[in-house]
Order: sequence, then C-alpha cells, then structure tokens
Amino acid sequence: MNVVDLARVDSSMIELVGGKAAGLGELIGAGERVPGGFCVTTEVHDAAVRGTGGIGPGVRAEIIAAYERLGAGAVAVRSSATAEDLPDAGSAGQQDTFLEVRGAAEVIAAVRRCWDSLWSERAVAYREANGISHESVRMAVVVQRMVDPRVAGVLFTADPVTGSRSRMTVDAAPGPGTAVVGGTVVPDHYVLDGRAPAMSGGGCLDAAHLEELRAAGLRIQRHFGAPQDIEWAIDSGGTLWMLQSRPVTALFPLPPDTGRPKPRVYLNFRPAQGMHRPFTPMGMSVMKTAVARWWEAFGIGGAFDPVDGPEGIVDVGGRMFGDATRYVRNLAARRCLVTVMRIEGPQVAAALELLLRDPRFRPRLGLPFRPRTAAAFTTRLLPSLIAGTTRTLARPDAVRARAFGTAERIRRSVRPPAEPATAAERLHFVMQAHALFLNRTTVRELIWPVYAGVIAADLPVLLLRGVAPEGEVRTVLHGMPHNVTTEMDLELWRLAAGARRHRDLLVNTPPAELAARYRRGGLPDIGLGDFLARYGQRAAAEVDVGRPRWGEDPEPVFAVIANYLRVTDPAQAPDRRFAASARAAEATLEELVRRARRRRPVRAHLAGFLLRRARAVGGLRELPKFAWTHLLHEVRRQLLLVGSEMAGRGLLDSADDIMFLTLREAQAAVVGTGMKETVAARRADYRREVRRRHVPDVLLSDGTDVETLLPAPASRDGTLVGMPGAAGTVTGPARVISDPAGARLEPGEILVAPSTDPGWTPLFMTAGGLVTEAGGPNSHGPTVAREYGIPAVIGVPHATRWIRTGRRITLDGATGIVRVH
Repeated sequence: MNVVDLARVDSSMIELVGGKAAGLGELIGAGERVPGGFCVTTEVHDAAVRGTGGIGPGVRAEIIAAYERLGAGAVAVRSSATAEDLPDAGSAGQQDTFLEVRGAAEVIAAVRRCWDSLWSERAVAYREANGISHESVRMAVVVQRMVDPRVAGVLFTADPVTGSRSRMTVDAAPGPGTAVVGGTVVPDHYVLDGRAPAMSGGGCLDAAHLEELRAAGLRIQRHFGAPQDIEWAIDSGGTLWMLQSRPVTALFPLPPDTGRPKPRVYLNFRPAQGMHRPFTPMGMSVMKTAVARWWEAFGIGGAFDPVDGPEGIVDVGGRMFGDATRYVRNLAARRCLVTVMRIEGPQVAAALELLLRDPRFRPRLGLPFRPRTAAAFTTRLLPSLIAGTTRTLARPDAVRARAFGTAERIRRSVRPPAEPATAAERLHFVMQAHALFLNRTTVRELIWPVYAGVIAADLPVLLLRGVAPEGEVRTVLHGMPHNVTTEMDLELWRLAAGARRHRDLLVNTPPAELAARYRRGGLPDIGLGDFLARYGQRAAAEVDVGRPRWGEDPEPVFAVIANYLRVTDPAQAPDRRFAASARAAEATLEELVRRARRRRPVRAHLAGFLLRRARAVGGLRELPKFAWTHLLHEVRRQLLLVGSEMAGRGLLDSADDIMFLTLREAQAAVVGTGMKETVAARRADYRREVRRRHVPDVLLSDGTDVETLLPAPASRDGTLVGMPGAAGTVTGPARVISDPAGARLEPGEILVAPSTDPGWTPLFMTAGGLVTEAGGPNSHGPTVAREYGIPAVIGVPHATRWIRTGRRITLDGATGIVRVH
C-alpha cells in the first residue's frame, strides 16, 4: 500500500504509517476534528531506499491524485517515522515539517525532504540517546490540508514540568502553532486544574476556548489511556482543530493505586541507598522481602506479606518509595520527619516543608502508628538500643571484634539448597534467605554499634561549639580504621601496584576487553583471582540482585586498576594518602581536646572520649552491608540457576530474563506460565528508566514532583549549593560519571556523580574530591570520602547537568558549596 487516507488509519498500522499518522487516525476515529489528509506509507520509503532513492511514476501519480482530492491547495507535509510519537520516545521536532506547501511538484519535493530529515544530525543523535536502532526506523509522510489559524498552540493533559496528572497546561500564541512548538515566541501560558485558569501572558484565549480545550484533552487522554501532548489550532471562525496527539514521554510513572485516600506523599529511598539507577523487577521483589524481615527484626508491628513486603513500600519507576502520608499529616510526627529527612538533602527537607503548608495535608491528632508498635519499640527495641550503645562506648574493641565475628558467621551460614535442587526449592531459599541475616542478633551485634559510632561522631560537634567549627571536628573522622570498604579499595591498590610490569597492557586495553580475556584465561596472573575470591560479590548498585557482580563481570575492577596505574606521583598513592589522613585526624583530635580544655575542661574530656570511640567503631559503618552482600550474591546465583532451567525448557530466552520477573511471577513461570512477553516489556521499561536523568525524591500520588514547586535556588557566579559531606577544599577538573563500569578518572579529578554506593568507592582513592546529587552525610559516599581525606559536597541538585567534564570547579566540603569556574 503506497497511499492511504488518514480516515482509514488506526494504531494497528504504525509500521505502515508511522507514529504521527497512527495518532491522527485514532483522533479521527474517536470523533475529533482533524484536517483531512493522507499518508505516504513506509513501503514507499523502503522502496526508494532499496532503489534509486526517488519516487516512481506510479507512486507519484497516487500522491498527486490524493493531493488533488484534498483540493490541491495549501497543505502541511509532515514526517511520520515509526519511532515517532511513541510512549517511550516522542521524537518531537526531530524530523521535519513543511507548511503552506502548494502544487504537486512541491508536495513531492517536500515528501523527499521529510525522508532526508530522518538522517539529520539531531534525529540521529536523538535515536542514539534513546537507544533506538537506526535500522529499525522507517519513515512515512503525512500530507494534510492547512488550517488558517487565528491562534494555535500545545495542550499537555498532565503538567510536563511538575508531573502532576491533576492539572493541564496550555501554551498559545497568535498564528501557526509552529512558533509555540519551535520556541520562537513567548506564548501565553495557562494552567487548568479544576479552578479558575491561571494565566501568564497577553491572554489570546478566553474562558470558553480554555474549557473546550480542557474537555477535548480529557476525551483524548481517555481514548489513548495516557497523558497526551496535543497540538491544536483555532481558525478564524472559532473552530478548534486537533493537529497531533502523542504521549507525554518524560513523565515519571505514577505510584500504584493502593486504595488509600488521596492525595498521598511518597519518599524515595534513593538517598539512603546511594543508588540512582532503577532496580530490576526481581531486585525490587527481593528488596521487599528484605524490608519485611527488617521490620520484623526492629519489632515494627502491622500485618504485611513476607514476600510482597509492607503495603506502604511501593515500586515507582523501578525505585523504592515509602508512603509517608500519615507522618506528614500527624501533628506530632511531621516536624520530626522534616528534621530526619534534612540529612537526606536540603531539597528533600524544603519539599516537605512546602507540603506542611499545603491545606490538603493539614495535621491531625493521634499517633501515626499503631499503639502496639509504640509499645514494642518502648519495651523491646529502645532498651536494646540503649544497652547496645552503652556496651559499644564502654568496650569498643570487644564490640568491634564481636561485630566482625558476627559478619563472618553470617557469611558461613548462607547455605543454599542441597544439589541437585529443583527450581521450586531454589525459589523457596530465595524467599526465606533474609531470615538468616535480618534478625535481632544482627541488630544487636551489627546495627547498634554503627548507631553508637554515629552518636559518638555527632555529639562532639555540639560539645565543641564555640571552640571549633563543625568542619574541623569532622576531620577527626578522616582515615578511619576498621572499614571493610576502605580495606577493599586499599587491597585493590596494592594489587595494581604489584602489576606495574603489565602497565601498558592494563592501561591501554579497554576494560571490557580485559574482562573478556580474563574470563578466557588470557591474561597474566596479577592476583585478581584472590581479590575476587574475597570481594567478587560486590558491585555498583549491589543491593539489586539483578545487577552482575564483579566476580561475573570484572570490567569495573579493570577500569579502577587502570586508574590506579595512572598515578605517577608517589605522594598521591592512595595508601600514603590514607595513612596521612589518619595521622592528621589523630593530631586534630588531640589539638581539639587541648584547645577545649582551656575553656571547658568537662566538655573537652567528654568530646575527646567520644571522638576516640568514633574512631574505634566508626569504621563498622560498612560492615552490615558487606555481610549482606554475601547473602545477596547467593540469592542471585540461585535465581540465575532457576532462570537457566527455565530457559532450557523454553519458558525464557536467557537465564537473566528471570531478573525481569518478580518472585511471585517466577513461581508461576516455574510451573509453565509463559512470561516472555512480560520480560520483553519489562526490559524496555528498565532501559527507559536507566536513561532517566532526574528522579523525584518527594512524590505525590498524582505524579507531582514536589521539588519542582520550590523556587529556583539563588546562584551567583556559578555557585551550586549542597550539603557538607567531608571537610576540605579542592580545585580541579571535574569528571562526570553516571556508571562506574569502565569509568576513567584521572588522578586529582573531582568525581561528579548522581549518587554513590560501595561499588563506586575504588574510584575515590585517586579522586581529588566528590560531588553527588543525592545522599546524606552518613551515606556511603561521604563516609568513605571522609576516611580517604577527600573533600565532598553532597545533595547538589542537578550537579551532573550543570557541571561538565573538564570544567574546573572548587568545592568546599565544610560549607557544602561548589563553584563552577
């Protein structure tokens, strides 16, 4: 089929007519007013590509006949690629449109120019950025009768800036809508949210037109089943025409409807996890079982499923969010919530402050939790916390030794099902695995010592107020001993130092190639096998069992080894820097105590006691997670064995397809339920979410990203403001990295990242400083940065967007300020 009337088109014909034509056909079928037109199909373009690139006489005659049926007047000739106006990629403005085209010869020429625009620089770059294969894209062309617009513009049925599905936005300007879409005019802007329209601009639309647009938007959104980006025009007679409708592609997904009263407030666990990328579906499912066990270990009451987890923990876009509505609405808890969340970043706290002023969340009396939960905390958890803290401060060396012993016992206690095991037995192990780790013994032996270390580090800041600034007090936490993550990084440095005779090979060969050669046994022995035997269960985003571990894919390890081998200044060697940082911290501790003793001897004695305890047990901060990674590694191994068995039976295409199912779905698949289509859809969703640059930290049930409602932060002279993470000042070139796998970081460069977890920390050893968009002072990134003695600023909104690789920046870790030169 070469030419087809738009009235005969629907969404099932997208491979023939492309996204734009399919959307227009659906609008016509739904009864909306659309200018008449036709589509030159992808088959014509395919034939032209295979042939001479021209339009054959027969096709040319069909196009001219269709044009004449439209009246042979002015038309719009518009691209309609198969990767255009799709739910995942709108391709807005990536291919060309030509208006006021007159005459058959000009129409034919405009069709060819639309084809050519498929390979424009911007269209190619857009497809590459969105993971769209060039070979998979086909091009159709829409020809439509022109509307002579008095006013035209764009209607979004959801707010594209805030994400709110509760309000629409309209941009309008006199004349054709291309000026609005192309951004060449400042349009009138209207917000429609059920109240009187809010407007900025000259007011080229009246209330009747706005109501007509709102009603049309509701109809079209209902027809397509998703928020829409609609181009429209009103002609000189006042008639409204629909020119295009495509999904709004950039919206963050809505929280699932749990049946609870709305609106609701959800908080992202990302800052605490130090993880920007999404969970795989299986990673999220396993994490929910962990949360259920965690709540049990802490004595939190309430009925919840041990596999699906507590009802208030939800998956939104592959990120874990918690329903905080009852705390926001509670008179006693709301201020405490803001104080607690302040450690996750100033933007999060400011967003919560904004919600406290929202009348929809006015406070209520009563408790935000069940009385039974409060009783359990008071009678069981609180005494245990007090006893554990007291024991840690009184006998830090014994408590530390016991903590390491507990971690080793946990590692040895991870016992998978005996072989040969069935898939059902392996899944049963996975579902029950966290009972081995998340229990009261873990809380007593591993968690309370960590809390005691945090208390011992924080109280001296108050005790020494007026004697020393907070940044100086925090330097006592540099070069912290007994940290398993630090020890891992230093061991990798020693491995790299011992491999210098192979420097050319390890520095000049791409890490991915080195990893492949290592797996084939084609590299010299540099001791990597011993390192991976101890740390091969680790990885970036390691709390997600869907992510490969270093033992499976050592590419990130080879990238770090190459970075270490680029260090040529002996003074910058990580082991020397760490040792110097530790000596400076000890010296600062003694100096602070001497200085305080002259004015406040009692406080000086107490501060010195606490700071020494902080150095004795503060390094335990990473131990619970290190112990957990052994369990997660075995859980992943068992899941891959299940996936391999299912792939062998033809139920999945590959073993790691199981990572795109939930535990419940894996159980169903084991008994024969087909899941290949589900896996394919989930993989596509996951790839889209991996590309997402911004993820809300405070989200409403209608999709509103609350941080977008905050006033823009004042910025002078390229200054960005975050939170102090690790004291110190440094100036150097920035290196923006979104994934540590294969990342190159030159010695002294300042690492700028969305967030970090222990899988990133080997990069810290040669970094000049650290800037992250997410995280709190006690999250993994700044904790390890302090121990390495490198300055860190955390919680800098959009740091990876405003800072470019190679740009010189200065960061002050004591004030939380980053200056971009």
